Amino acid sequence: MILMNNTLTKNAHVKLVTVTCLVFLLPFLSLIAGAGVGLCSFGFLLAAIWCREPGWPRFRRHVSELRPVLTAFAAACVFSGLVVLLHDGVSLRVWEKPTRMLLAFTALVAVVACRPSRKALWWGLIGGTVAGACVVGYQRVIEGIDRPGGMMNAITFGDIVLCMGLMCLAAVLDFRGRQRLWPALGVVAGLAGSLATGTRGGWVAIVFAALLFLKYGHYLRGVFAKSAAALVGVLVAGAFLVPQTGMGQRLEQGVSDVQTYFNGGSAYTNVGVRLELWKGATLLIAQHPLVPVGPVQVHEELGALVKAGTLQPFVLEAEHFHNDALQALVYGGVLGLLIWFGTLLMPFLFFLRMLRSHESAPAGLVATALAGMLLVLGYFGFGLTEVIFYSTRSAMFYALMLFVLMGLCLNAREEQA
Repeated sequence: MILMNNTLTKNAHVKLVTVTCLVFLLPFLSLIAGAGVGLCSFGFLLAAIWCREPGWPRFRRHVSELRPVLTAFAAACVFSGLVVLLHDGVSLRVWEKPTRMLLAFTALVAVVACRPSRKALWWGLIGGTVAGACVVGYQRVIEGIDRPGGMMNAITFGDIVLCMGLMCLAAVLDFRGRQRLWPALGVVAGLAGSLATGTRGGWVAIVFAALLFLKYGHYLRGVFAKSAAALVGVLVAGAFLVPQTGMGQRLEQGVSDVQTYFNGGSAYTNVGVRLELWKGATLLIAQHPLVPVGPVQVHEELGALVKAGTLQPFVLEAEHFHNDALQALVYGGVLGLLIWFGTLLMPFLFFLRMLRSHESAPAGLVATALAGMLLVLGYFGFGLTEVIFYSTRSAMFYALMLFVLMGLCLNAREEQA
């Protein structure tokens, strides 16, 4: 009997270490390893199966409050499957991504089963932002690449590293004393990494984050936490004032591109291309606002608009419409838009309920709930000027990080009880 108990204890410890490593590696590898997110996704799936005995009962205990989020991701999966079946020329890869995002809930099962330390996630975020900033910093300064992005698109890299840096800001609440300097370092590294890529879309996410902390600033207990939040504003302002960062120049260029486009000048600029694509998207939406369509039909309709002189020819070369909402509307109609928005709104409401229902909540619950809200707001902000869910890596990072944070929230609430 003693030997059996020792074996069970040892197995539980091995499972805890495994899930803790996965929680750490998810943010740490996302920017510096091409297969990092995919490996973590597969790892969480196996861990959920391995830990099913304690995991599934605990998961079912919380299923009522998890149901809206799971329903949103399940609806996206089913809807994509129907689009593949109903439209010729639609690849199965269209269905693969939402299916993998739905299966990311296994990360939550593994987290509630083994109850890993939240610090594993925080240290993963800190290490990931620092490593990511070093990669793009080296590419820009040493290799002379104007828009570095590690092993991915510069915009996607800049958005994800910024999102991780903002989540480090929430992590400050879960550290004590001088240890708070570490998540503060993650905040600085996230901003620096984003600046190095020259990405402008992330600026909107910073505005959303500022509004969030204005609304829930009373949770920033202590001078250091409030100072860390103020540091973000100082760094952003400084980035625009220091010419070497190039951010002021990028802002001026953006304003100039908009003026040139609306004055009838060349539309083939960074911002002009987006404006032309958004124009094309609105025209396509007007033709079929309710009916999902396939990529072949979209390309044909864009070609007809180009032939008629309504749009510039370069729109036919674009992979997407540089806006998540328009992308969802063009390809999925109103229902597709609502389903996409549900995968953002339902998780946000989950974290909001966690925050509001526990006014005297411990720092761990507040930190994870705020980090979850920052993740959702960040992706919503990025999606205003980019299709951030177009990349499988960025989509899976969102889904996995979301379910990990939800699991940590549930664990923190039970620790309080």
